Amino acid sequence: MSDLKRTLGEAVAAAFEGAGLSPDFGRITAADRPDLADFQCNGALAAAKSAGRNPRELAAAVVEPLKADPRFASVEIAGPGFINLRVADQALAERAGEVANDARAGAALAAIPRRVLVDYAGPNVAKPMHVGHLRAAIIGESVKRTFRFRGDEVLGDAHFGDWGFQMGLLIIATQDEDPRVAKVVADLEAGGDEAVAFEALVPLIDLGDLDRLYPQASARSKEDAAYRDRARAATAELQNGRASYRLLWRHFVRVSRVALEREFHALGVDFDLWKGESDANDLIGPMVRELEAKGLLVPDQGAMIVRVARPGETKKKKLPDGSVVEVESPDPLLVVSSEGSAMYGTTDLATIVDRRQSFDPHLILYCVDARQADHFEQVFRAAYLAGYAPPGGLEHVPNGTMNGSDGKPFKTRAGGVLKLHDLIEMARDKARERLREAGLGAELSPEEFESIAHKVAVAALKFADLQNFRGTSYVFDLDRFTSFEGKTGPYLLYQAVRIKSLLRRAEGEGVQPGAIAIAEPAERELALTLDAFETAASEAYDKRAPNFIAEHAFKLAQSFSRFYAACPILAPGHEATRASRLALVAATLKQLELALELLGIETPERM
Repeated sequence: MSDLKRTLGEAVAAAFEGAGLSPDFGRITAADRPDLADFQCNGALAAAKSAGRNPRELAAAVVEPLKADPRFASVEIAGPGFINLRVADQALAERAGEVANDARAGAALAAIPRRVLVDYAGPNVAKPMHVGHLRAAIIGESVKRTFRFRGDEVLGDAHFGDWGFQMGLLIIATQDEDPRVAKVVADLEAGGDEAVAFEALVPLIDLGDLDRLYPQASARSKEDAAYRDRARAATAELQNGRASYRLLWRHFVRVSRVALEREFHALGVDFDLWKGESDANDLIGPMVRELEAKGLLVPDQGAMIVRVARPGETKKKKLPDGSVVEVESPDPLLVVSSEGSAMYGTTDLATIVDRRQSFDPHLILYCVDARQADHFEQVFRAAYLAGYAPPGGLEHVPNGTMNGSDGKPFKTRAGGVLKLHDLIEMARDKARERLREAGLGAELSPEEFESIAHKVAVAALKFADLQNFRGTSYVFDLDRFTSFEGKTGPYLLYQAVRIKSLLRRAEGEGVQPGAIAIAEPAERELALTLDAFETAASEAYDKRAPNFIAEHAFKLAQSFSRFYAACPILAPGHEATRASRLALVAATLKQLELALELLGIETPERM
């Protein structure tokens, strides 16, 4: 089952080929002027130029066989050689019927399914999520859902930041502040029971403690060399397996992950894997030896690096004395520091090795801030050189930032970073206000009202983000995002709920969907919009860009609204017309809910 754009495009391509031209010229697009045509083809102009022929004469040769195709109501030449195509009502009705009867609402599966791992969100131990995590989390969730919808075997990995110097800082900070924590450590090292010690930490350290202590310890380490050395020593002992430090670390991970999972789940973001940087730790030593054996690891000023620049790839660098020199670009990947420590990039490279061994993905997508582009370029090139990933198997899917009205990354009024939990609460408060303003939900129980307010809040946050191309930045405006009018998540939920109400009414009156017939302009528009879902899903998949699905969902809601206004659905009269229009309504709801599901947005049953 194919969409009209594809099947009719194949017919136009065949017509070009029949005229002795490349079928590539037969590409069709949605018409710029829907009042004149449904689709258009501009290929005759380019074909005429390459063939040295008159474009209108060439277009006429292409159009002639298409006029006999019953799927077209009209095929006309406009201007210097544009081909305008209007779809026959019967062809539209048949396609709408396919969408209505298809569990996938008209969207196809990928031709060749793959194993895909999506790395997104990147939460850290001891650090509550803030608004900076929002975009990567919800874009990555939608990308994961879209790839899974297209038929790929997909795993979503939170890639938990649970290793490194910050752990050493917390190990010494928690013991310094609370002698009871230091005693748990000492008792365990004196032969105490590990399970007892682990549970003893529960009342002593919670996420609030970690959130408070980490920035204090980090700031002190920058000013106090002795404190910094203690933290470095603790980090090394942790990574070398000191049991008491591993116990503290496990507790830090435990309390952080519980809170993080709660916040993510509230946003409709869930992971298949919570693998952390620590999972790659034991692979680093063997990997470093392998890189050395392959001749990729080379000494550089006491450190060990992998040169990832290709011959001749350079950039200009200004030296302290003001002179300018050419240096290799991208910079080498620092694998082992001059102090003998594994670096951030080393862990990322070892994580690729871990993923290859555990899942062997054809493709790994990193849904991460655009500012990490240079880092991923280094890691990916090193992985390709080492044979840790197939060519093209690693891809950075960058996102821009969510900004305040000043155009800079969003902050609180006091100038601090807004915690994601607080942002969700702000959105819930505004959703409650909007529902009451609109007179919605007054008859519902308090529990159901709260559930709907939460769905409206999440829809507002997610759609505001996902309607933009992921690589662009946007301005946060909660008043606008939570409106039930305009291009917003709440508007889409309201349309879905209105359709559900209409279908319940139809069921109560005993009206059933039937065969679809297309006659009115609003019916044509809605059928064409339903057909366009496959293109939107395909574009979102190919470009790793959920905004194509968001845009389709909004257009579908608008088309339905016009259809609802122009075409009475349950008015007494011709039964076949009522059944046809009800089938269009049901198909619209199926596709709208599916599109919203791909965006990670849940629709309520009523408001």
